[in-house]
Amino acid sequence: MRTLTMAMLTAAILSAAPAMAQDTPTFTAGPVFTDYGKVARVDSDLPIPADEQLKVIFNAKDGAGPGETVRTFDSVARFINMNVAAGVPEKNIHAVLVVHGKATWNLTNAAAYARHDPAHPNASAPLVEQLLAHGVTIYLCGQSAAANGIAKSDLLPGVKLSLSAMNAFAQLQQQGYVLIP
Repeated sequence: MRTLTMAMLTAAILSAAPAMAQDTPTFTAGPVFTDYGKVARVDSDLPIPADEQLKVIFNAKDGAGPGETVRTFDSVARFINMNVAAGVPEKNIHAVLVVHGKATWNLTNAAAYARHDPAHPNASAPLVEQLLAHGVTIYLCGQSAAANGIAKSDLLPGVKLSLSAMNAFAQLQQQGYVLIP
């Protein structure tokens, strides 16, 4: 009896798989970042007004493996892509990326990154350059930089240094930015 029940359960799961696959959303390139931040179309019940002003902070503390971009960096691109696709003008999206901890090295230029990982290039650098080109402000925690021996001259062009990640969060939230958890 138990074998029959397991066989029936297995058959039910396998027969449902094609139906479930049809309901799986397709993630595609966005209108702003075509190589990063893929998004799915969603029939949202919480409409976003076209004149919405979005002031958000992203907290990047986790690094990435060799050849990978930092996931939170990609999340910034996804946030911009999905909101522009939903009708919010890109100029109304004010995103700040605050970087600290293990993600620190992912904001450094090729020479500095090679001190950290001589066997691999900084895979996040192209995305960082694109984020900056689209108006994202990027701050590196000065305390994390100091702990890792990273100078301002080691940073990718356009990346800024803050006293600390904690200070950046406090100051930006006082300016009306919302921290994306």
